[in-house]
Amino acid sequence: LIARRRRTSCYFYPRAWPSVRSADWWERVVLKEFGPQDWLEKFRMSKETFFYVCNQLRPGLAPHSAHFHPTLPLEKRVAVALWHLATNVEYQTLSPLFGVGPSTVQTCVREVSYAVVLLLKPLYLRLPNEKELENMVRIFRTRWGFPHCIGALDSLHIPIHPPLRLSADYCNGQGWHSILTQATVDGLGQFWDVSTAFPGSMENSAVLESSSLWVLAKEGRLCPNPPKHFMGKAQKYVLLGDATYPLQDWILKPYQEDENLTQRQLQFNYRLKRAHSVIENAFLRLKARWQILLKCDDCSLELLPTLVLACCILHNICEAHDNPFNEEWLGGPEATERPQPPAAMEDSRAEQVRELMCQYFESCGE
Repeated sequence: LIARRRRTSCYFYPRAWPSVRSADWWERVVLKEFGPQDWLEKFRMSKETFFYVCNQLRPGLAPHSAHFHPTLPLEKRVAVALWHLATNVEYQTLSPLFGVGPSTVQTCVREVSYAVVLLLKPLYLRLPNEKELENMVRIFRTRWGFPHCIGALDSLHIPIHPPLRLSADYCNGQGWHSILTQATVDGLGQFWDVSTAFPGSMENSAVLESSSLWVLAKEGRLCPNPPKHFMGKAQKYVLLGDATYPLQDWILKPYQEDENLTQRQLQFNYRLKRAHSVIENAFLRLKARWQILLKCDDCSLELLPTLVLACCILHNICEAHDNPFNEEWLGGPEATERPQPPAAMEDSRAEQVRELMCQYFESCGE
């Protein structure tokens, strides 16, 4: 009798979904009462962009997954994931709002992030074609005053809880644990190359040499073949980096600051730093929109690369769809150490390219 009662109890009382009282909050409040500012604040995008994303993700989020409650629609799953990515609230805090369990919130974040990368990365985070590269050169020249340039390059530290056995590997120069993300943006501040999940202790030059961008450059895929002419010479397109990157014929960085710099070199540094600020601003906007990147507490190390890529893709979608950006989301910029790259990575031909740029700026003036 006891065994039968236990079997019967298990049969008639499966695990209840918590906070059933909020199960209709999505349909009753969000879909019917949210105004434009509410959508922007909670999902970091307009209602129109939200449903555009949902339609794009539909092939990868069909309701066949055994992990989801059978009545949880696709739009609600995407809403749960975006709310968490945008606000970084804990699973336990977010679950009563949507009337689902914390494990369902976690599953939504994981599966939506994978779907974003799988389905939207080929559209919004990819190597530009030759025509798009030419357009990027035009934008950098007209908007930032820097010629023959296709992007700005930099890295971002994302705080994490490190694996115990690898704690030292993930400890960065500021004494806290992080993964390192290297990214390249165009003149509009949209990402077109991202490599992530490097241990925080790595230097930018080492990350670069281990990244897909390095491979693309060495294969000659960052410029037309043959290269376009600049200042009367065939010259590869260039990326702009800071002092932590090696000087290459396709990566330019400022001259080392000292009292011996000429006026031409000072002007070059000013122009480069002004143009390079486009990626600094892009990182600020990325972290402000998707505040999960400020501190990844609930995320496993295995999911982090996918989550970071998903945030970069969603950032591009918001920027491409001209979704408003709330300046109140911004925090103060972080101070970071900037070690110099190894001298062995410097390219002797790159100094000639930098000199060509100095000549260009001198000839065109301010």
